[in-house]
Amino acid sequence: MWSGENRARYDRSRLRYPSDLTDEEWPLIGSEIPPAKRGGDTRMVDEREVVNGLMYVPSTGCQWRAIPKDLPPRSTMNYYFCRWRDDGTLDRLHHALYVRCREQVGREASPTAAIIGCQSVKGAEKLGAGSIRRALMAARRSRASCATS
Repeated sequence: MWSGENRARYDRSRLRYPSDLTDEEWPLIGSEIPPAKRGGDTRMVDEREVVNGLMYVPSTGCQWRAIPKDLPPRSTMNYYFCRWRDDGTLDRLHHALYVRCREQVGREASPTAAIIGCQSVKGAEKLGAGSIRRALMAARRSRASCATS
């Protein structure tokens, strides 16, 4: 309910963008971000700003090239998005938040029942698991794009 306490809790007017993470939200997400790779230079980018940028794109529907200048460069954000997508960080993050939301409302962490409509079953019978697996696979990079001329 929109009580005075909840209204203040969800007020995003003091943030730079409504999609930015609050100080209460960042620890929930920051713990899921993998540390910098070993042996390389120290990480120069602020992960929180990268996440803010990645949240900005879908919330506004803007194109990557239209990202505001006060967020990290689009090449940096695209690099982290692809890396976190491919190494499973985004999936782990989604699962952790999903479990937390369910527990917050007093439910078990994972659902115990599911409802499957007849249309869902018909679609799965037609397409089969192979087509679903192909659609979810990460695209492979072409070796030709890495070649030097």
